[in-house]
Amino acid sequence: LRPQEYRRLKKRERRVNRAYGGSRCAKCVRTRVVRAFLIEEQKCVKQVLAEKTSALKEPTPGKKGKKQ
Repeated sequence: LRPQEYRRLKKRERRVNRAYGGSRCAKCVRTRVVRAFLIEEQKCVKQVLAEKTSALKEPTPGKKGKKQ
């Protein structure tokens, strides 16, 4: 649309109905969302791996302690 036509439109019609409201292009918003999602998934994977390794380390009570 031309600038004069934008002036006649309502504010909600001038903006894109998504995050960042049109200040970022659609591709930029998509990459931001995907990046944030993958970072959160990586945190979940780290936590699961840490739980697995701690579960493997726990059932070793056969270690010899210090003699007194």
